[in-house]
Amino acid sequence: MATVAALSSCSSKTDSTKTENADAAKASSPSPTTQGSSSADRPDTPWAAFARLMDGNRRWVDGKLLHPDRDPSQRQFVAEEQDPYGVILSCIDSRVPPELLFDTGLGDLFVMRTGGQVVGPVVIGSVEYGPMTSGTPLIVVLGHQRCGAIKAAYKALKENKPLPGNLQAIVEALRPAYEETAKAKHADPVDAMIRIHTKQTSADLRSNADLAPLVKKGDLAVVSAYYSLDTGRVEVLTGAPSA
Repeated sequence: MATVAALSSCSSKTDSTKTENADAAKASSPSPTTQGSSSADRPDTPWAAFARLMDGNRRWVDGKLLHPDRDPSQRQFVAEEQDPYGVILSCIDSRVPPELLFDTGLGDLFVMRTGGQVVGPVVIGSVEYGPMTSGTPLIVVLGHQRCGAIKAAYKALKENKPLPGNLQAIVEALRPAYEETAKAKHADPVDAMIRIHTKQTSADLRSNADLAPLVKKGDLAVVSAYYSLDTGRVEVLTGAPSA
């Protein structure tokens, strides 16, 4: 518990710090499009956080971006501490930047990116950080269309040809998704594997010994989603919270 308390000092503001920084931010001419998600209206429930992200994605799709929380006042507000409302686990693909496709800004999200959004102890610990130290109410595992890492892993596993170096570690992490994909015929097996892997990862996080109690209490939702490179739209696969 002492360790968690120490870690939490890196992620969440005290009430006094929030008030002081909010006052300073108001005095420094914020952008008219700033949502101020780090101030009083920060989403504090799974549904509110989910709705905020999906609203941002709709703006991304429609080309009506607000670019919230990206001005000097927000930079000042989060300079000392942070209090994000969401955790995003996504791929390293350069075409899938979570802060852009959800139209968010400084201090809004904890973001972890790995090849094929695969996980291991360090990554899982990083995902747990927000929910366990500052009550971050939402985790989104985000797969995406035409994932190169998953395409390479599918080919390597199907042909039984290991990839060089540490790339094979990514392949092995994706083996459960490949095996599930191979159980049925798919018009696009790589795309099916992307979706299966994303849902498997979110299910594993949802049942995680440390996160499951938060999910059960309704304090945390773990969502799996799929990003279309063609349209920019985020499709929810599993775990969407209720209002």
